[in-house]
Amino acid sequence: MNDTPGWASPGSAPSGDKAPDSSGTPRPADQDGANPPEQPSKWSKEQPPPAQWSAPGAQGPAGAPPPAAPGPGWGGRPPGGQGGGHGGWGGPGQGGPGGPGWGGTWGAPPPAAKPGVIPLRPLGVGEILDGAVSTMRGYWRTVLGISLTVAVVTQIAIILLQGFVLDDSAATETLNDPSATLGELSRAMSDTLLSSGLVLLVTLLGTIVATALLTSVTSRAVIGKTVTTSEAWRDARPQLAKLFGLTLLLPLIAVAIVGAGALPGLLVVAGGSRDAGAALAVLGAFAAGFVALWLMVRFSLASPALMLEKQGILKSMRRSAKLVRGSWWRVFGIQLLATIIANILASIIVIPFAVLAAALSGDGFTGFLDSSAGDLGWTFLIVSGIGSVIGSMITFPITAGVTVLLYIDRRIRREALDLDLARAAGLQDHGSVASGTTGTTPGS
Repeated sequence: MNDTPGWASPGSAPSGDKAPDSSGTPRPADQDGANPPEQPSKWSKEQPPPAQWSAPGAQGPAGAPPPAAPGPGWGGRPPGGQGGGHGGWGGPGQGGPGGPGWGGTWGAPPPAAKPGVIPLRPLGVGEILDGAVSTMRGYWRTVLGISLTVAVVTQIAIILLQGFVLDDSAATETLNDPSATLGELSRAMSDTLLSSGLVLLVTLLGTIVATALLTSVTSRAVIGKTVTTSEAWRDARPQLAKLFGLTLLLPLIAVAIVGAGALPGLLVVAGGSRDAGAALAVLGAFAAGFVALWLMVRFSLASPALMLEKQGILKSMRRSAKLVRGSWWRVFGIQLLATIIANILASIIVIPFAVLAAALSGDGFTGFLDSSAGDLGWTFLIVSGIGSVIGSMITFPITAGVTVLLYIDRRIRREALDLDLARAAGLQDHGSVASGTTGTTPGS
């Protein structure tokens, strides 16, 4: 028997005593009035009954009521769980720290505040995608209104250009003519590139306006604030010119890098070694393409930095490079995933409209498949344009929302932006919660 004060197995009696009676009171060995044997020097003469033993070091007076039952998970098995080891101690999911039964909610960090479409903590991939969709769903009047307006204006401009100004039929016939001279092919190629460039420019302008307006909407949706289309336009208008310059500068940088990589091979071709020069040009352009992709991802958060921080073009590019540093693959993967999802959704809508437009046009579906047909007419342009408008209504909010939320996520991780967002949302006690949750991100 271990006679250390305050520690013994519950219900055991000191040496020389009989077991306690039914009332729980220890009974002396002799009942005839003889002196009982001397108690061990370190044991109290009055021991509490078995059911009233308290925790070690917390001896209570005899006859005191038993302590209250412990709460779920503290010193006992979790309700319905498989707590292992000693009471609530066990592995995750078995009553251990962080699992069910570890003091209920005690020991687990409280959930982050969520005043808007995302919780104010580092975000996982699913939370970024869900935040973009939640913004489109919760603020659909403003989001779809902006997307629809920009898409309709853009498609009307493209249809008018293709219907009245950009006649590709002659260029298409020339390119498909095997007897065409080099000069004719050059002029036809120039006309085709000019037409494609004008259409791309109009599309780019529409994308810039939609991105600028939706950036303002998404940034306010994060803190649960609504914004009208007029308010979004008022916030975005001063930065539109800078955003246009940034959007033009980034593709030019990429083209310049790829061109510089292919230049040595082109010089070798000009020197007379066509095969070796062509191979060198392809390899150089391929290697330079990776460099261009690396830079484009580093600068991919420049647009929200320019709009939300009111930065200049070069400062927003440096800001983006700083935020992406150390997380290039994650930023690349999330943006690639969002682009794939948006394009798949748009294709589900655009392709049926294109097929319907081809069936309703003068040449029918055969003319749509025949590349030599050149001009499919106004019916094709209008019906396919309607499909493009609906597709743009989906792609604009998703791509813009993911970019803005990824920018916010990077600032939360690097600069504790969640504290500023909480103050902007009117949350007073977010600082203590955020300090315990900043480092944990499910699914990141």
